[in-house]
Amino acid sequence: MLRKRVIPCLDVADGRVVKGVNFIDLHDAGDPIELAARYAEEGGDEICLLDIVASARAESTRLDVVTAVATSVFIPLTVGGGIRTADDMRACLRAGADKVSINTAALARPSLIEECAEAFGSQAVVLAIDAYRQGSGWRVRAVGGREEAGRDAIEWADTGVKRGAGEVLVTSIDRDGTKRGYDLGLLEALRHALPVPIIASGGAGSVADCVAALEHADAVLAASIFHRAEIGIPELKAGLAAAGIPVRR
Repeated sequence: MLRKRVIPCLDVADGRVVKGVNFIDLHDAGDPIELAARYAEEGGDEICLLDIVASARAESTRLDVVTAVATSVFIPLTVGGGIRTADDMRACLRAGADKVSINTAALARPSLIEECAEAFGSQAVVLAIDAYRQGSGWRVRAVGGREEAGRDAIEWADTGVKRGAGEVLVTSIDRDGTKRGYDLGLLEALRHALPVPIIASGGAGSVADCVAALEHADAVLAASIFHRAEIGIPELKAGLAAAGIPVRR
């Protein structure tokens, strides 16, 4: 059985880690290099570094931050935000990223997924989806949750995987920063639809929340509980193991 992953997330704006609720009311949470090194030391399986303002400003990911974080950790690093072309992805990989997350640009031009997968392999392409519940389903937002994308979340995930994404990172906008637990319905629907690994994001507030999410997902991504030292990575992994979930020690 493949072991489940615990992934600390660093949402970055202007070179600093920030965190809010439902993608708004952002506050400073620290230095990305210091936090990445700490989470790697504590046992994080990967680090996810997302520039959450790059797309809105039509900017590229800050490669200086990517390089600094990459040199401070020895675990896989996923980088996202402002990736519009295969050349942008190449620049992030050269700066030290192991995988690249694409979101807004892929919604505008789905062929970007294929271009990146053909150039660097599906294993390096993560499709990020910011989803919110609408009725009995889920819709997608773009540009850091600011704009309606006009797509069904499950259908878009399936399309992205068929175009070459090797992993899907889904964030529930409704649950983001609330610590009310992951959107299990969303995760279950994705699990039934996708043959690739799923990273659950948005809503982690307890070990039990992560246990529930990993019934459907292959990894849990969290930010607030780690930034505020409410739950440590060793504590979370111990709780997952006690619940019978295979994790890396």
